[in-house]
Amino acid sequence: MAETENRNDIQYLTFTLERELFALDIGSVREVLELVNITRVPRTPDYIRGVINLRGRAVPVVDLKLKFGMGATKRTVNTCIIIVEVSLDGEDTVLGALADSVQEVYEMESSQIEPPPRMGTPIKSEYIRGMGKAGEQFIIILEIGRVSTSLELAALSQGMAETGAETAEA
Repeated sequence: MAETENRNDIQYLTFTLERELFALDIGSVREVLELVNITRVPRTPDYIRGVINLRGRAVPVVDLKLKFGMGATKRTVNTCIIIVEVSLDGEDTVLGALADSVQEVYEMESSQIEPPPRMGTPIKSEYIRGMGKAGEQFIIILEIGRVSTSLELAALSQGMAETGAETAEA
């Protein structure tokens, strides 16, 4: 018996922030890196931890926990940077997102995903694409393109141009 592919299935990379399970559409994920030193850029919001050198290119790194009011990400053996490609103001941009750990690629049908809750989460609902479920645990599916705006990244670029960057430990 031939099995037909369900075109409504979407794959997500799941990762943790604190004890919560989050996910990103696998189509936006380019790669996952071990945590490397991040160069701090002055005059940027705290949650923009700085930039990393990714094959000769400066890539901004966002600390999702700081952005979401969950405290700073601490360096552990599992801490990693998820490299994503997002469209900001019609331009493709590469960003890094700090995560406590990466879990697995999880497949969900679009019918399994509920709209974001109106309240009850510390994360602004505009950052959430929807809520999925893995067993008894909820998966918060992020809309990563909305987490950092082009204005915030422009401030990062301006800070890099105006002053020298200082290295900071993640």
